[in-house]
Amino acid sequence: SLMVDVTGQTRKEKVILPSYLQGKKPNIIPNKKIEDPVAGKVSISSLATRQDLTSFHLIPPRVTFGVLKEGCTYATTVIMKNVGVNFSRFRVKQPPPYTGLRVMYTPGPVAGLQVELEIEILAMVIGGKDSGDLEEVSHDIEILTETETLLLPVKANIL
Repeated sequence: SLMVDVTGQTRKEKVILPSYLQGKKPNIIPNKKIEDPVAGKVSISSLATRQDLTSFHLIPPRVTFGVLKEGCTYATTVIMKNVGVNFSRFRVKQPPPYTGLRVMYTPGPVAGLQVELEIEILAMVIGGKDSGDLEEVSHDIEILTETETLLLPVKANIL
């Protein structure tokens, strides 16, 4: 019970459930079109919907590069894990060139596995101004799946 703690004593404060237990995922935009006639359809007797059958998790859910030296290229890997029971396809909407960001991945279905997305950033100061201060680069990379659009926030400071 959530009313008592492990020792059997009444709780003084309310228990806050994690977002994955509440059924919410951060940085998700559900798609209007849920049924895809091309994708495989699974007939099961449970009350699960197509939305419950295909789902992705990003590990880590956000990327922070920290302080970068101007003119250098940096890269990190994000794992996109399929936690649903159906295979699902996705594509990445590449960020605009002025951000210096690029996402490299192998397209194709993700069937109960995971795919690695390599996030690469070319550290460049927009506008060519050299003020000696840090310039913050922030962009949400859009990953379009069959049922939802995942947003991967990427941040960096360029010296």
